Amino acid sequence: MTKQVALHDLSRISASEREALLRRAEDNLAPFIEKVAPIIEAVQDKGDEALVEFAERFDGATFAADEIAAGDADFDSAYEALDDAFIDVLRYSADNIRRFHERQMPELHWTMEIRPGAHVGERFTPIDSVACYSPRGKGSFPSVTLMSTIPAKVAGVPEVIVLTPPGPDGKIDPATLVAADIAGVRKVYKAGGAHAVAAAAFGTETIPKCVKIEGPGSPWLAAAKVMLANRIDPGMPAGPSEAIVFADDSANPKIAALDTIIESEHGDDSSVFLVTTSAKLADEARDLIPQYWAEMSDERVSYSSAVLNSGSGGVVLCETPDQAYAFINDYAPEHLQIVSKTPHNHLSHVRNASEILLGEDTPGSIANYMMGPNCVLPTSGAAKTRSPLGVMNFLKACSIGELNRLGLQEMAPKTKIFATYEGFDAHANAVGPLRVQARGNE
Repeated sequence: MTKQVALHDLSRISASEREALLRRAEDNLAPFIEKVAPIIEAVQDKGDEALVEFAERFDGATFAADEIAAGDADFDSAYEALDDAFIDVLRYSADNIRRFHERQMPELHWTMEIRPGAHVGERFTPIDSVACYSPRGKGSFPSVTLMSTIPAKVAGVPEVIVLTPPGPDGKIDPATLVAADIAGVRKVYKAGGAHAVAAAAFGTETIPKCVKIEGPGSPWLAAAKVMLANRIDPGMPAGPSEAIVFADDSANPKIAALDTIIESEHGDDSSVFLVTTSAKLADEARDLIPQYWAEMSDERVSYSSAVLNSGSGGVVLCETPDQAYAFINDYAPEHLQIVSKTPHNHLSHVRNASEILLGEDTPGSIANYMMGPNCVLPTSGAAKTRSPLGVMNFLKACSIGELNRLGLQEMAPKTKIFATYEGFDAHANAVGPLRVQARGNE
């Protein structure tokens, strides 16, 4: 039987059914919170020993504690395992990613004279350390390694490490190792899921303690980040893949169908919708998608079909463009592609999306790998308040202020009035007659 693609007609469903379409796989982490608690405790207590045990339990991988860190021989073997053409592609991608993030860098120290004799500004410095997580559950993702490590290196983070689950052979994915090396990172460790977060939060005999962890992953990873948020900055919420392809009446239905499948093949916990105002395109796309599935492996078809024939995916038919814009903005997708002959006409109507790809020649797969903008993106509606991973995730700002006597004379009387109103005597005294007395005849 031909696999089906779900149709969700917004003019015919209830408000609660529409709300259900907006939910994500990781919206409820409660079941995982309970499960990751003993994992975190074990890593805190037993360090590397726990990492070895959990690798065998969760990844089916057997190795010794002294093999957690990748060594020079591992990097050499990784280069030998990959085709030269693929290594060249990794370098090409890395170059685009580096160029984009170098352009992102803010002015590291700026000042302005906000009033006569009063200079204020900001100074940006990199965070001390970061663990970049590269998942491996349903494949390997050297793209994520490039996208997380390169902006950290561009930002100037002194210690950048990579954490990634081992394969069943107990080894690190060779492309992940090569990607890390191309990015300038040689500290790569075998650790996945919740125990990776715990290792970065507490440190182990092998893995250094870090102040932050960044990178997408499973609900196990997300739950551990929540539980350890008081020990390590958990970074942005980056969970299972999600996308909306918005196609207007001018769109090529074959392109719309082809690109809708892209993010749906990540796993059955993904969420992907083709949103359109054209009933004709909706019908055509629902017929075309199964035809494209015939060109994919059984494993990827199983993921894609599970997503696109469910409440977490399929075709969303809207009566008007405004109804479509409202659904997109409420969903706040990780990836948004506008398939249209005039995509810029729609751009101003989108407020909430982590990434917006414009036109029929900008498929999400190219954006995921090598355009340059980051593919590590906020998920689960976090695009309403969060931005894609970039250099600012690895920098912190401190405010700078400096007054000379002229600035102090202007601001002190006003500050004294403000402090007196709020009842802070020391604040007021520091800018009143006692300060004048303290200066004496200077």
